Amino acid sequence: MTKTSDHYTTARSSLPTWLDRYTTLGLYGLLIGTVLCLVSLFTNPVPDPSFSWATLPQSLRLPLQQPRIEHWPVTYTVGIWLWVLCFPALFLAGYRRYGDSERGKAVWFVALPTVAMLGWTTYCRFFWPKLQPPTWNAPAYTFVCWLYCSTYDAIWSNAAFVIALLGGVATVLMFQQTRRNEYVLIGFGILALPLGLPALYEGSRRVGSER
Repeated sequence: MTKTSDHYTTARSSLPTWLDRYTTLGLYGLLIGTVLCLVSLFTNPVPDPSFSWATLPQSLRLPLQQPRIEHWPVTYTVGIWLWVLCFPALFLAGYRRYGDSERGKAVWFVALPTVAMLGWTTYCRFFWPKLQPPTWNAPAYTFVCWLYCSTYDAIWSNAAFVIALLGGVATVLMFQQTRRNEYVLIGFGILALPLGLPALYEGSRRVGSER
């Protein structure tokens, strides 16, 4: 990997320095978040009440129990929110490693985040074992999804489906290399934050390159 004036350039693709750093730190954040979630298994009988089956025998747990932030132990809460904030790094790392064309950007920056958003929105709406009462601390991968997970108000889940549809439109426009698609990318990126960070970056880059 070589460094130019404002990009880290690989043999196949490049990201601006600040985004490259976020990508690298985000991958570490995902690892640390996973470890923190696993720690709660060794301290609390049921780390996540939504999944009461995810527990260890008492003989394998430490003789201490973490306090909870709302429904979840402290390390579990921090670990899940690290995943929320760092998850876009997976798509950026995929592009950094494999994306070498406009099609690569369409896949890694928009299509895969859209599929992820659609999948999580569907799961949370119809399959997630919801805890009572709803809580401000409910983790979610986009701000609008957080509004649903913290209230269980269907209007926010419906809004998330609409935003995912916008992501689908942005994906098609990128695959077709339609001109003036940057504002659709920016719209999806903002509405789907933090998951929409890659799309927001690409849309903003295109606007900047036209000035």
